[in-house]
Amino acid sequence: MEQQMYKINSNRLLSSIQTSAKYGTLPNGGLGRVALSKEDQQIRDLLKSWMEDCNLDVRVDDFGNMYGRREGKDPHASPVVIGSHLDTQPIGGKYDGVLGVMAALEVIRTLNDEGVATNRPIEMVNFTNEEGARFEPALLGSGGIARVFSAESIMNTKDKDGKTFGEELENIGYNGSAQNRLSDPYCYVELHIEQGPVLEDSGASIGVVTGIQGISSLEVTIHGRTSHAGTTPMKNRRDAMLLAAKMIQQTYKTAEHIPDLLVTVGRIQASPNVTNSLAEQVVFSIDVRHPEDTVREQYTNEIKEKISTLALVEKMDMHIKDIVEMKAEIFAKDIVEGVEAAARKHGYSSKRVISGAGHDAMYMNKLAPTGMIFIPSIGGVSHCEEEFSEEADIEKGAQTLLELTLTLANRDKELQR
Repeated sequence: MEQQMYKINSNRLLSSIQTSAKYGTLPNGGLGRVALSKEDQQIRDLLKSWMEDCNLDVRVDDFGNMYGRREGKDPHASPVVIGSHLDTQPIGGKYDGVLGVMAALEVIRTLNDEGVATNRPIEMVNFTNEEGARFEPALLGSGGIARVFSAESIMNTKDKDGKTFGEELENIGYNGSAQNRLSDPYCYVELHIEQGPVLEDSGASIGVVTGIQGISSLEVTIHGRTSHAGTTPMKNRRDAMLLAAKMIQQTYKTAEHIPDLLVTVGRIQASPNVTNSLAEQVVFSIDVRHPEDTVREQYTNEIKEKISTLALVEKMDMHIKDIVEMKAEIFAKDIVEGVEAAARKHGYSSKRVISGAGHDAMYMNKLAPTGMIFIPSIGGVSHCEEEFSEEADIEKGAQTLLELTLTLANRDKELQR
């Protein structure tokens, strides 16, 4: 029997997104709301009040992850989990992550409005430190409950000012209990903006995410020797910046002919970082992504060898640190097909895509069958104030999430991965 079609309140959803954008507002309309900041505390307080207004059972775990549980007819059944994150980049947009949390809230509000009782409980979640903009690495909240990171390592993680995750979590009043961690989820679904151009270019309204490509993140540290820029002959220099430039050029050149490989040097720091002295030390990052782990790993090993050889030739010490190693994740077949069916039922065009960015869904996939829904990002941009998605696409994404959530929350059979 086909389930009845319910309609989200798109005006209420859009209003929630706009209200959430009041916390951490930047001059050009974006958001600067890094994890465990005062602004993060403020939006958490607002979300908590909204969840309580929905009569949800609200709890917080020891990583600061926030949950709101709507009971089902069978309170002992594993819950359908929906959500995302509310932290942003220092200069970010107002849709990344926020859309998934506010759409999850709207799904629950709609079910309450319609008096719909589901067989399974539904839990919405706001994960802590998805972005990793303040505390590295990213995805600490979801990675904590998936046991990718230990509680001790998370609590001792420091920001650039030396403040620890644990201290700041306590300072904003969201240091909950380990007993409150999410356990035994039936599945997890996350609605998110695409953050790329594929959907907009194709004209599709809904991105059916089949998985997340693997990620390797490296930190390269070069040790040279500082000296005066005006008095040191070029032949006598041990310039860490010059060697870094050669390594960065080699990093990109090696990647040129590998299909679907994405390589980025996004951060570079020099010391003493002045105009009239040679760099004594340079630290830079290398981000490597590919849908196939074997391709990514082969490139990563190759570039390590090539830049090590450059350091040997230039007679400078260098160290490569592995920061992140995330295997590619393939999402549950039943959820992928469920997203397509939900979009089709409402007449929305859809396209299967793979996520180039990491999301909490990456670690949730280790706990339970997982899926994601994308909507178009105008211009394909994200992590900036210009980040934008059309209201019509936001409505379609949330409507697809509602339809899929209802299907999953009334399903008895185990999901096929």
